[in-house]
Amino acid sequence: MHMGDLLRNVQEHPRAEIVGICDERRESMDAAIKALSIDEGKVFADYRDCIEKTKPDIVILCPPTAEHALWVERVAPFGVHVFVEKPFAASTADADRMIAAVARAGTRLLINWPLRWVESHVTTHRVIREGLIGEVVEVHYYDGNRGPLYHGADKIELAPTPEQKRQSWWYKQAAGGGSLRDYLGYGVTLGTWFNGGKKPVEVTTVAGGTPGLEVDEHSITVARYADGLSKFETRWGTFTDPWTHQPQPKCGFVVRGTKGTIGSYDYAPTIRIQTAAKPEGYDLPVDPLPAEACNGIAYLIQCLENDLPIEGPLSPAIARIGQQIVDTAILSAERKATQLLVEG
Repeated sequence: MHMGDLLRNVQEHPRAEIVGICDERRESMDAAIKALSIDEGKVFADYRDCIEKTKPDIVILCPPTAEHALWVERVAPFGVHVFVEKPFAASTADADRMIAAVARAGTRLLINWPLRWVESHVTTHRVIREGLIGEVVEVHYYDGNRGPLYHGADKIELAPTPEQKRQSWWYKQAAGGGSLRDYLGYGVTLGTWFNGGKKPVEVTTVAGGTPGLEVDEHSITVARYADGLSKFETRWGTFTDPWTHQPQPKCGFVVRGTKGTIGSYDYAPTIRIQTAAKPEGYDLPVDPLPAEACNGIAYLIQCLENDLPIEGPLSPAIARIGQQIVDTAILSAERKATQLLVEG
């Protein structure tokens, strides 16, 4: 479903075009081909043939998480900029392989976290940066959806069967499936963006799910920092999808600083702020996203055309810290014990 959304972002951008799409399995592309009326001459089964014939500036990758490093290493030598749909990688070691591959090629790497394009969270980062709530000391996060097979490209509603779950890579451990791998990266990567790049000292995670599935559908992670604790919770199986109706608990963030707090919920038109001057709290309308940076595709094009750095949760530097926390959380859940932050 992510590739379909990203291809639509390309199609709608005034200075971009889809020059080719590629998958070894034709059926994986059929929905996007139909929805976006992609010409058959732009459809490929071999990535080398695709890149050599179309000569793209940017390659968008949406493989299973466990294959992110493999595919970046395959395409980067062609001298293309690489856009990877979240999560960053299957491990910090794989993330480092990806960073090294684009460094050798002299190109750019962007890791797209869709929550970066939610106006409430962008506004929250601005307010934090301006110092309104002081130094960030706690990040509380709850997020997820009904499950990854409940919606296709353009968020078309689906009703997956138990057998479809068992067959999907989303529910396979070796492919990097599970709610923790799917959603914890959002929380800890944006959380690192909010807290100015701090790393936790140690991480404790508990995970669970439906008996018979290989992967978790629910996880709770507590990260201990030098100045406090933060909590990150992931859920496949929310009562509703947050982009349709906010479930309870609400999906999003609560950020506490030394001088105030912010409630920043997914897709909300306002954020809720408390300060010493207004302890009762008030609602602040969100900042609209600028057209030139309203999604990951537009943002990367803006950075390339204006020689700007890729910043925030989309940058390998911040996303790598998020990956370290995810790796440590996975280890903690497996060992059922608190773990020191994984370094590499």
